[in-house]
Amino acid sequence: MTTTTSNSSERLVQFLEETNLHKKDFAEMIGVTLSYVYSLIGAEVSFSTRTTTLERIAVVMGSAPESFPEYKHSEEPRVVDYGVQFLKDKQKEAGLTNVQFLKRFPRSQRVEIVDMWRGALPMPLDWSQLSTIGDVLGISKEDLYPYWETRLQQHLIAGGIDPLANAALVQSMFKGIKGFLKI
Repeated sequence: MTTTTSNSSERLVQFLEETNLHKKDFAEMIGVTLSYVYSLIGAEVSFSTRTTTLERIAVVMGSAPESFPEYKHSEEPRVVDYGVQFLKDKQKEAGLTNVQFLKRFPRSQRVEIVDMWRGALPMPLDWSQLSTIGDVLGISKEDLYPYWETRLQQHLIAGGIDPLANAALVQSMFKGIKGFLKI
């Protein structure tokens, strides 16, 4: 087990050095304390086996969580969100690594984006938050809007709105939103 631990720890140390990523920034990206990051890179302590933490580490490193020997498949369901996939595709088109992408956001938002990228959260409902992500990726609001509208419709349905019985209301609402956003 020490070999596995040191391999993962060494891999993390190498990644931090190669990307010139400060340990504090890394800690904020994966939602842990700085002292926890030091324990991750210290081979004397077992590398994390916590699924969420390993998945976040893998996202930031741009690798599959299965590439860590300590990883055990998550029991929590994955969110299949075409809007998030669209954003990830745009990130690839822009040639941004996950670290480069995450550094363009306030520290308080980074772990939420990491959780979206790992499939634990859907695309944000908050238009201003989503449009900020779109701005970073160079996505026009016209291209982003259909994904947001679909996400909002899902939220309304989950909240108990019958889209057929309320079709005129929902259509009016989205027409008003498009007018407000000038789309």
